[in-house]
Amino acid sequence: MVCEKENGSDKNYCVERKNNIISFFHIKIFGIIKNVSIFAAYFVLYEHKKWLKKMRYKNSNIRKCLNTKTIALCAAFFLYCLLPLKGICQTGESTVDALVEMGFENVGWTEDGNERVYVLQNSAYRLQGVGIGKAVDVIQKMGLPEEKSCRIIVLDNNVPQISLYYHPIKGDSVLQAERDDWNVSYELGDTWKNARKIKLKNSSLFKIDILVYPEFSFKNVIITQIYQILFDLSPAIEISLWKGMKATAQVKIPVYNDGYGAREGKVHPGFLTLSQRFRLPYNVFGKFSVGYFSGNRYGADVDFFRPFKDERFSLLARIGYTGAGRWDGFRFQYDPSLWRMTWSLGGNFYWPRFNTLFTLKAEQYLLKEKGVRFEMIRHFRYCSIGFYAMKAEHAKANGGFRFQVALPPYKYKRRGHIPRVNTSTNMGIAYNAGNERYYYKDYKAEASDNIMERNSFNPYFIKSELLNF
Repeated sequence: MVCEKENGSDKNYCVERKNNIISFFHIKIFGIIKNVSIFAAYFVLYEHKKWLKKMRYKNSNIRKCLNTKTIALCAAFFLYCLLPLKGICQTGESTVDALVEMGFENVGWTEDGNERVYVLQNSAYRLQGVGIGKAVDVIQKMGLPEEKSCRIIVLDNNVPQISLYYHPIKGDSVLQAERDDWNVSYELGDTWKNARKIKLKNSSLFKIDILVYPEFSFKNVIITQIYQILFDLSPAIEISLWKGMKATAQVKIPVYNDGYGAREGKVHPGFLTLSQRFRLPYNVFGKFSVGYFSGNRYGADVDFFRPFKDERFSLLARIGYTGAGRWDGFRFQYDPSLWRMTWSLGGNFYWPRFNTLFTLKAEQYLLKEKGVRFEMIRHFRYCSIGFYAMKAEHAKANGGFRFQVALPPYKYKRRGHIPRVNTSTNMGIAYNAGNERYYYKDYKAEASDNIMERNSFNPYFIKSELLNF
């Protein structure tokens, strides 16, 4: 505040004018904060200009008390005050465009009078917890609705898996939405009936991934050599042709083979599968697969997963009918008399404090022996590690440890429909401590099936990833 005169009346007028201007900014700033819009800054500067025009001169002996620098400082202060506010927007279209630009697929939005819903699929980040956290940050910054709830529904291959729900609290003194404010659950809410009909941007259909699976095996069965080793690089083409479907075609390329036989030393097919994922009412998740699996098995397999209302507990069920066959190069050999039915039935308990999953199952294996299997797996951001133990009829008790490690790069982006070449999501090893080579035989029905992938959409694990960033 600068005045040319310091006598009594002029000085009092400057003080009064200063107080009026300060009062004006208090009213404007707190009024704008209550209802932020994209034109807030422009509105304040426009009103400020009109105010100055009215009060520019009160006395011919007084020069204007606010110069351009003062106005700029006030405007900067106002914009700074807006930084910690929620990212309120009238529609979700700009948020959808931002998520698509980041590499997310199957992205869309809708809303009704009570809730805004975003739908997305993480295809930009290797780890689901990290990718979902990045999407939450964008929506908090620019996509929250005003004075109503917001829900994010996360898809996997176009099939809904979990939802994240944010409900603003009236009178909350903290204006900024935080990651801790989102509730993660298998429940999708009532608005999913409308959200499933919306047109999604950046569809994942007909987009090809070429993933290179490193496969490492070792065994200790002779006394003259510590370990015999097999190392393969197994590229696989993966593509989705319709909702929930994934086709996989893999070729195994041996890099080093010591003691695993002549057939394993030849280039030969790996997984050749068609898998269909689906979600049934009452939060029942399923997957049906046909084709050539691991363990020299081919046939059909279906498995189900059903969480309870207390989502720490869940049920598992699986049944398969497979025959025996193997590749000699690219020539397939099979025995039609060796068809077997296998099944598994059990339950899970998830301990959120330590991100540890306990599983107990009754199973029937490929030699028709029935048994019990227990697993304890602890999940971290970049790996999962744990132990297992099993006992079957006619067989000795066996066990060991297993781990799965996420492979870099952890962020990648598609370029339209150009095939994306990358390493597999992760790789792992299961150690057979009892050296059992005859009983407990089983198979995997999909190349990407492992302990880390099966936990990637666990609501408690996703919540912990949101908080530990």
